[in-house]
Order: sequence, then structure tokens, then C-alpha cells
Amino acid sequence: MMLHSANPAQSLTVFVDGIGLLGPGLSNWVQGRQHLDGSLPYQAGLCILPLPMALPPAERRRAGAVVKVSLAVAQEAVAASGLKASALPSVFSSSGGDGINCHEICRTLASSDRLISPTRFHNSVHNAASGYWSISTGAMCSSSVLCAYDGSFAAGLLEAMTQAVVEDTAVLLVAYDTDYPEPLHSKRPVSDTLGVALVLSPRLSARSVARITLQGTSFLTSAAADTMIEAALELLRQAIPAARALPLLQAIARKQATPLVLAYLDDMQLAVEVAPC
Repeated sequence: MMLHSANPAQSLTVFVDGIGLLGPGLSNWVQGRQHLDGSLPYQAGLCILPLPMALPPAERRRAGAVVKVSLAVAQEAVAASGLKASALPSVFSSSGGDGINCHEICRTLASSDRLISPTRFHNSVHNAASGYWSISTGAMCSSSVLCAYDGSFAAGLLEAMTQAVVEDTAVLLVAYDTDYPEPLHSKRPVSDTLGVALVLSPRLSARSVARITLQGTSFLTSAAADTMIEAALELLRQAIPAARALPLLQAIARKQATPLVLAYLDDMQLAVEVAPC
């Protein structure tokens, strides 16, 4: 994991040059934007995961839900940005990694045959999605891998924005979560798979769709996190940690200049300012 720091009194401003989205009832950003801006009613449904065709056949067969969702949204965001995936540093953020793979490992360990397959084992590490992204794109740039439980999207956004400004480079942020089957689901009730990707640049470009700013020392707040007005979208925001990104995506979709409070820690949230470009 790589963490960057900046002068706490300095504002951080980045520009969103590409967005990827995949989740329950959300097949991509183009369609999801219509739900978020109110032009198309949102209907909940199961997340449909595409095959990660950018991977070689052997790795494609081994890919689980985490890899499929993270690669899908990352590819969509990078394609929209017009940048080379192999040249982008990245930040991957998840509240718990691959819940389905964790379930299968626990089930094996609880059985009479306790041998874990190599595929299960190497997919269990928290940086699995980052590794598969590197394989699929040939990316050799630095990749940070974060986990902050339900605040993982905000933690990833904070890291990616800081890195973009400090290193003066575009950065790919990918936040994702998958569901946990029972009996783990009763303890960690994540309902489905959802992924969000943003390409964040320190400079305005012809492809920039929004500006995000963290203001000096005031970007951490005790104010309540913003919620979604539409009940079904609010249920989604609460059900999947990566969906805590929805208020930010909605502001971008609606081309609103607005302050937002994003869910982060139990007693501390992330305050950002969003404006259209």
C-alpha cells in the first residue's frame, strides 16, 4: 500500500476525465448516468458481470467477481479518458476483497479435505484485482491497494486525489465490493457486486466532465453523509460500501456545482466540492 501526503492547508483539485460504473441495475456509466440524473427510472436488479476478455484465457478462467467488476469499470473509465491504461498509476479500494472466494476457502477449511487450490489462494489476497489489471493492460506504474471497511471509497478517493496532485499525474481509482454468501452474509450483509472507477487528472482537459476539490483542512467533517433522494438508490448506497460513491456520481450526472459529504469513518466524513466542467 502506498500513501501520499500533501500540505494539510493546501486545497486539492482534480478533474474527472473518465468514469466506469457497474452494479445492480447499472450496466455501465452511460446507462447509470440516466438513472442518476433522473431521466430514466432506476430499477434494482442483479449485477451482471462480463467476462474479462482483456485477460489471457488461463487468467480469464481463474477470474472471480472482484476481478470481473474491477476490470470492467476500469476499462470503461480509461476508454472515456482517452489515456493509455498502461501509463496510469492506480488506486484499488475495497471494503473486504472477494467475499465469494473467502466463503469458498472457509467452506473448504471446514470440510474433511482442507487443501486450498492455488487459484483460490492467489485470488484471496487483497491486491488480486490490481494484479489482474496489470496483467490485462501491461501496466507497470505504481498501484496502491486500500481497505477502510465501509469508508473504502472515500479513502480511495482521498489517496487518488492526493497522488494526482503531488505526483502531477493522472490516476485511476477503482472501488469495488462483492457479496458474501451465507453464513458470512449474516455477519457482513453486502447484497451484491458493485464497482466504480474514476480517472482523475490534475489538469483540465477536453474530456474533463467534472472538478472535485478538497478544501484545505476542512475536508474532514463530523456532518452527516449525503444520501440519495430516490429510495431504491439509497438502499443501494447503504447495501454496498462501494456504492457510497453514488452521491458524487449523481452530482456529476446532474452537472451540479455542489458541496457533498461522503461516508468515510464512523465519526468523520469526507467533504468535497463538485462542479461541472
